[in-house]
Amino acid sequence: MIDVRRSATRGYADHGWLKSFHTFSFAGYRDPRYDGFGALRVINEDRVAPGAGFGTHGHRDMEILSYVVGGALEHKDSMGSGSVLRPGDVQVMSAGTGVTHSEFNGSKTAPVHFLQIWIIPQKAGTQPAYRERHFDVQSRTAKLRAIASHDGRDESLLICQDAVVYAALLDRGQDVSLPVAVGRRAYVQVVSGSVELNGTPLGAGDGAAISGESTVHLRRPVASELLVFDLP
Repeated sequence: MIDVRRSATRGYADHGWLKSFHTFSFAGYRDPRYDGFGALRVINEDRVAPGAGFGTHGHRDMEILSYVVGGALEHKDSMGSGSVLRPGDVQVMSAGTGVTHSEFNGSKTAPVHFLQIWIIPQKAGTQPAYRERHFDVQSRTAKLRAIASHDGRDESLLICQDAVVYAALLDRGQDVSLPVAVGRRAYVQVVSGSVELNGTPLGAGDGAAISGESTVHLRRPVASELLVFDLP
């Protein structure tokens, strides 16, 4: 079964400095049909205006991933971590028992475009942790590259959940597949471009919840950037 979530049907919030599309219920947007998918709780596509950002705020018991698409995102947190993330950079913040952080666009001229992803951890009350890594274009081209996982495979970032997050950059003629084990599910999020998922066309901003399928097959792409989640 493939349940497609078209880009135009997502929740939307325009705060002036922030324009955000919500795949699942978040903040003031609530839809009981979309309260997450398995351990995947949030996919927000955020665009932050120059000089603006999220002030210091707290989280707990959540695995929070930031995947930067364009611009530069400045991160600071109560663990003493601080960095500027650019396209290809991925960060994981395991909130555990509690952490505060802020995220800002330090540019005075260019917006920052990133995906904020929340995954429910396997266990509550863990020690907070911060991890980041750059995944260059070559490592994500014509393949599904693990960027976050429970076991750190292929030098991906550790997360506290039995899940794997993959990133891919595909051009015309570059097809990829992911086997889905019995009892598991998958989710595909199209960051840009278009692709065919098991025969179903998806465009930029579209997502698809996949259950009861043995394979995720992505084919006939048009300069696509994708995230694929292997979920319990």
